[in-house]
Amino acid sequence: MTTDVPEQLTLEHMPTRLFACTPSKLAAFDCPRRYRFTYLDRPTPQRGRPWAHNTVGAVVHVALHQWWLLPRERRTPETGASLVVHNWQNLGFRDDEHSAQWREIAAGWVQQYLRDQVDADDEPVGVERTVGTRSEHLAISGRVDRIDDRDGELVIVDYKSGRSELTDDDARGSQALALYVLGARRTLRRDCTRVELHHLPTGRVASFTHSDESLARHLNRAEQTAADIVVATDTLASGADAEDVFPPVPSASCRWCDFRQHCPEGLATSPNTDPWAGLANLEP
Repeated sequence: MTTDVPEQLTLEHMPTRLFACTPSKLAAFDCPRRYRFTYLDRPTPQRGRPWAHNTVGAVVHVALHQWWLLPRERRTPETGASLVVHNWQNLGFRDDEHSAQWREIAAGWVQQYLRDQVDADDEPVGVERTVGTRSEHLAISGRVDRIDDRDGELVIVDYKSGRSELTDDDARGSQALALYVLGARRTLRRDCTRVELHHLPTGRVASFTHSDESLARHLNRAEQTAADIVVATDTLASGADAEDVFPPVPSASCRWCDFRQHCPEGLATSPNTDPWAGLANLEP
């Protein structure tokens, strides 16, 4: 009598370890030191003061999310504005007067956007919907601001409230939006190619329709970044010096980094920045 013995997997036959990530986690590796501070160092280094432009963006997103959860009869532009006021946080502004001024500006953006760009009867497929997909090397997930149904095809909608105007090239070049397309396809089992950036300060919509080739390019770049992260993380775990494995990449964006105070290279590269400076180009 013979007994079947399960075949043991050799190392070359072991399944590949997938790198679990979000688009923002991949983007953080643009500066390896920032990635280490954010995702590896424990305790996490103390962050700097809150940014006023982040407050505006967060409140606008919450207001638009809550607006879609309301009964249809309450979905009015004015209600959207009131949700901004209700959710407002007094973080990062010069003073209370400055905060109140921007609360009214942000409320006006949402009200105008809902009046001009949104049909309250056109129910989205998802609001703040988490989607995800897998590739040979990645397990990617992310939360999409809104997913619309346009003539039977899904459309990825991302709200933006920053000071810079957006172009179709921004929509085309966004790795996050491309990965959301792949995630929506897998999670919702629907066709999806179009991505849109809705810029609330101007009411403009930047868009791009992806092809399989453009999506493959974004995915390939994401996999390359993930591979670099895995190598760096494993090298650090083997005893390498963190400063060698996760070096800083100084740039103009250092002025906005939450960990700037812990980075001599970032301090040398960028000037001190007031927490409300990100609102400068939008001052009334």
